[in-house]
Amino acid sequence: MRVGVAGDHAGFESKNLALEILRNLGHDAVDYGPTAYDSADDYPDFAFLLADAVASGKVERGILACGSGVGASVAANKVPGVRAAICHDTYSAHQGVEHDDMNILCLGGRIVASALEQELIEAFMSASFTHEDRHTRRLNKVLERERKTATGQN
Repeated sequence: MRVGVAGDHAGFESKNLALEILRNLGHDAVDYGPTAYDSADDYPDFAFLLADAVASGKVERGILACGSGVGASVAANKVPGVRAAICHDTYSAHQGVEHDDMNILCLGGRIVASALEQELIEAFMSASFTHEDRHTRRLNKVLERERKTATGQN
């Protein structure tokens, strides 16, 4: 699977580890930056780059890291077509995909240790949307709201 990865200064190490983990799992990992540590990096810049890539289909999924994962998630979810969530446990990392069709996993670079990051990425990448009626019904409600918002109908 083609997966985009990005992070800000606080997620820089997590971003690099995610690239390594994904490649070791056999995925095509695309680095959306930053390519060098810069303490002045702002998470929205990299979140929007990655979210746009996911929304446009350039990559199928994304992994996004900032200090807590919160800012990255908030910013990424502003892009229509993105369903990003912070997951710091393996259940949420796979359940978010299975039930909610989550397409960006957000991580807290200052919170998640490397061993847990490996487990989270494995859980996220091995999951797929179930297409069960209840999950599809709920996702369609979210997508309809997104469409209304995008067209000014809310």
